[in-house]
Amino acid sequence: MRVALHSEIREGALDLYRERHLRIPDDLVAAFGRLGIHDWTIWRSGRRLFHLVDCDDWDAAYAALPQEPADQAWQRDIGRFVELFRDADGAEGTGPLELIWDLAAQRDGGR
Repeated sequence: MRVALHSEIREGALDLYRERHLRIPDDLVAAFGRLGIHDWTIWRSGRRLFHLVDCDDWDAAYAALPQEPADQAWQRDIGRFVELFRDADGAEGTGPLELIWDLAAQRDGGR
């Protein structure tokens, strides 16, 4: 499954955020693999960040991440740069964004 997330970066934190993402810790990459997270990309527009996550089960992975020592360390570091996450309605929260349209699904006879 793919999910999209939306977060906002703190004012003045972009350069350090970019630097931290040049290469995330290997133990975090390994944790993602154990939890079924296969890919994660991040795009930026101003202070808005858009994440696309390819995973087996987002809810299960998101619930398990806080128990991973690698993610705990990562959140202590990267959390300094992230203002907040927003859900599909723009409220504060980490719910995935609503999928409106998917070209590949349409080609395959779906939506």
